Parts: sequence; C-alpha cells; structure tokens
Amino acid sequence: MPAYKDDKTGKWYTKFYYKDWQGVNRQKWKRGFATKKEALAFERDFLEKQSTNPDMTFQALYEIYIEDMSGRLKESSIQHKKNIYETKILPYFGKMPINEIKATDIRRWQTQIMRDSHEYKDTYLKSINNQLSCIMNYAKRFYDLNTDPCGKAGSMGKSNAEEMEFWTLDEFLAFRDAIKDKPVSYMCFEILYWTGIREGELLALTAEDINLTEKSIRINKTYSRSKGKDVITTPKTKKSKRTVPIPDFLFQEVKDYMDRQYMLDPKSRLFPFTKSFLAHEMKRGSNASGVKKIRIHDVRHSHASLLINEGYDALVIANRLGHEKVSTTLNTYSHMFPHKQKELVDNLQNLGEKAIPTPASPDDIFSLDIFEDTVEETVTANFPPTPVGPVPKEKVPGKVIQMPIRNIV
Repeated sequence: MPAYKDDKTGKWYTKFYYKDWQGVNRQKWKRGFATKKEALAFERDFLEKQSTNPDMTFQALYEIYIEDMSGRLKESSIQHKKNIYETKILPYFGKMPINEIKATDIRRWQTQIMRDSHEYKDTYLKSINNQLSCIMNYAKRFYDLNTDPCGKAGSMGKSNAEEMEFWTLDEFLAFRDAIKDKPVSYMCFEILYWTGIREGELLALTAEDINLTEKSIRINKTYSRSKGKDVITTPKTKKSKRTVPIPDFLFQEVKDYMDRQYMLDPKSRLFPFTKSFLAHEMKRGSNASGVKKIRIHDVRHSHASLLINEGYDALVIANRLGHEKVSTTLNTYSHMFPHKQKELVDNLQNLGEKAIPTPASPDDIFSLDIFEDTVEETVTANFPPTPVGPVPKEKVPGKVIQMPIRNIV
C-alpha cells in the first residue's frame, strides 16, 4: 500500500490496482492528501469497499448500501433511511467492523435509544430497529457475513400502535369551522378527510387530476421536499395509483375552489405548499376549536374510521385508501372492527330464530283428543281393515293338485 509525495505541491497521493465487480484489474489514483497517513487510509477504505470482506467497518458498509439502494428506491425513501442511519445508528456502530458486532452490542444500543428518546413512539422505535436489520441482512446476503446479531438481539418497539389517534365526524366539523377563514386550508383538510388520500398525494394534485365528468380524483403521483427542492414521484405502491370517487358536495367545493384560481394551469399543483404548512394549520385549527391535535396522516385514519362505522368491509376500504393488500387494512384497523362482532351475533340470532320451529305447548301435548287420534292412527297402522261380506277364496299361485278321496270302513 504505497503512498507518494508530490514534490511540486507538497501533497501526498496514492496509486494502486483493484478488481472491479466484473473481475477486471483497474488502476486508481487519488491526489491532494495532507499527510501520508490520510493517503494510505483512503486506499485501505477504497479496497475494503471493493472486496467482499466482512471486516469492513459499518460506515463503509453504509456507504455501499446507500449507493446500491439509491438506484432502487425513491429519493424520499433514501432520505428517510439516511436520516435514521446518520442520527441513530452510525454514531454507535460507525467505526466497528461488521463481523465484530454482537447481539450484546445491539442490545446495549437499543437500551440507549429507548432511554435517551422517551418522546419516540413504539412504531418509530420499530422503524429504527428495522433499518439496522436491513443493512445487516444486506451484509449477510452480499458480503458473506455469517452471523445474525440482530436476530439474536431481538427487536424494540411495536409494528402497530396500541391506540390510533383519529377524529370523529363531529370533531372534524368543529376543526373545519375553525379554519374556514383560509379557503385553501379548508379545502385541503376537506379533501383529506372525505377521501382518505395521503398528504403527499394531496399536495401533488393538479387540475388535470379532477375529473369533472365522473366526479372523481385521480391519484398517480406524490409530493415530497428534498434538499430544498420540490420532488414529484410515483405513489407509494402500485395500488396507490387509483381513482377516488367523491360525493357531490365535495365535488362542488373543489370545482368552486378551482374556478376562483386566476389563470389556473392544468398541470400546476392545486395546493403549492409543503407538509409544514399543513402541520401549521393543524395546530392553528386545533387550538382554535379545542379539538385534539393529531398528525396529518391521522386524518387518513379518521376517514377509515368513518367508513368502518358506516359498515363498509375491508376490501372496499383497502381499494379506496390504495393499500397494496387487504391484510394491510386489517392489520392497521383491526382494533376498529370489534364493535361489529356484536352486530354480527345479533344478525345470527335473528336468522336462527326464523329457522327454529315453534314447539307445541304442554297442554296440547297431553290433550285427550290428540291422544285418541294418536291411538286410532296407531291401531290403523298396525292392523288391516276388517272386510265386509263373504271372505274371498285365497288364491294360491301355481297349479292346484287334487287330493284322492278315500273311503274309510
């Protein structure tokens, strides 16, 4: 691992060979290091990333993982991963070789995260732990890591929240009255509540997405903010691309809002704001109305709760919300369905009562008339009727043979 000093600049540089992913030998140059140690460190780190040696540090694995995933995931997903890794995981594991990370190290890290982050919800703790599991599984699959410290250590947090925050219809109406002084805020939350679309899907809507004939809203993109720029990408999943029918009153409100826009461009966003604007309006409306403050995403849960209370089944709700699988709907909102069990049992009771015949009363069972009729029917059934007139000769099948008459002396 040689390093050389450039006599002209006084800086150090390194020159070495490595094999790329196709097994071809290539030469690598890198200049401008202040010290020989920095040049050698660069060469060592570079070669470590190019090899399948699990001795690489967690930091090196992270850089490889993010570069690989950048071409496979949306930018918003990559930013979400980076935020968790760089703030919650790398400060603890960054300098450790990945093959030296043990289950006990992960348990200590989990304890530190849970102790220092009391404000985090269980679902977010689960998300943090999942990101560590993802990158360690990546190392097992592609870099021959033969240990499973995450599996041994177990997880932290919970996949589903024990209690889900949502608004009842009365709470939403009270909140809506508190923000109606701003037509754009009123319109945003009106669409969110009555359609259940995601906030990113709302902020990506254009005039072209409003079907004035079918009275529906087309969802085919989502909005996010990354590095100070607006980013429009495809929705979260394939099923997220959908058409959401809307009631007449909401259609009229959307149409009136569009008519009030000056020189509305069909391809421009109807709501040219960021998610922070919605969060601000949520806080303002909650304070003014006295309604409990919930997350913007919880307005989507409020719509699902409304549909469940109206008796719609999980398949209809899944299609409207754009869930990839019905199981997602059931797993997310299963705690909202138990009250339907009572309704189900009552319906079964009504059906059962119609199917069971009404039994006779005890007085009818022991009535003399019924008893006599029963005896008569029994006798008639066991004995043939008595013939009237001469008894006919019994006919014997076959040929009859005459017996001889004998005289007795």
